[in-house]
Amino acid sequence: MQAGFIGLGTMGASMAANLQKGIQKDGHTLLVHDIRPAAAAPHIANGAVWADSPAALAAACDIVFTSLPGPAEFDAVSYGESGLLAAIRKNTAYFDLTTNAPSTVRKAHADYEKKGAYLFDAPVSGGPKGAMSGKLAIWCGGDAAVFETWKPVLDTIGDAAKYIGPIGAGSVAKLVHNCYGYIATAAAAEVFSMGVKAGIDPLAIWEAVREGAIGRRGAFESMTDQFLPGTYEPAAFALRLAHKDVSLATALGRELNVPMRLANLALADLAEGLNRGWGQRDSRSIMVLQTERAGVKIAVDPQRLTEAMEKKAKPG
Repeated sequence: MQAGFIGLGTMGASMAANLQKGIQKDGHTLLVHDIRPAAAAPHIANGAVWADSPAALAAACDIVFTSLPGPAEFDAVSYGESGLLAAIRKNTAYFDLTTNAPSTVRKAHADYEKKGAYLFDAPVSGGPKGAMSGKLAIWCGGDAAVFETWKPVLDTIGDAAKYIGPIGAGSVAKLVHNCYGYIATAAAAEVFSMGVKAGIDPLAIWEAVREGAIGRRGAFESMTDQFLPGTYEPAAFALRLAHKDVSLATALGRELNVPMRLANLALADLAEGLNRGWGQRDSRSIMVLQTERAGVKIAVDPQRLTEAMEKKAKPG
């Protein structure tokens, strides 16, 4: 087997190094390419082979990986006389580790399919430290059977390679993950700035929140209680009480002249929930307002939730 890796930047260099260690011990070869040839020097020193272009790499490899800045670079590597599509072989598996646009990978998937190759959108999560240590989630969208065939190779790069669904599904999962994280970051900055302006030491705030319900059990983990099963009664914490608490927080913000944009959006949804007669329902029932706006319904079977939680709890 010969594997190829294109894109040896901050994340790609470490992922390619781990891939190289994993396959070379079984006698396989890694080919590498980057727009900066010097970036490949450590890999070549360890036995990798330089490819002059994406096409040259594709012509020699059974499995290909790319780690690129975004959709434009992905298209540049795929198309053109020296692109992957110009020389990719039938039955080649191509895992794009880029955080990409679902529409971009879906379009390219059709083009690779014409060549008999299998494209996967396979974005990763874990950051540079995870790329170095191999503690990476890899979320794959594409052909399920082909994914299973090549999962042992993916396991040399990350410790949590998972099939998400058809092409584009991996990219959607990554965008949900990253967008959620930055919304949470903005929310944390908003409420911490209120607390600090009210005269509280920021470390004291952090320690207090860490010991509360949010810190002891993260907000994302708690989605399995009400949101995912779509069950908001009986209430764990009543909506009317949440409305009171956020009203007090936003009032404090006004008193201190602290902008509370996200908190006021949450308060508006809590007020709408009250007007719908949901005061005694769980406070997370306001999440239904957004799913209604989006035209979707979320109600995961409890057995599937139990299985997912048990899988998460198992070590390794």
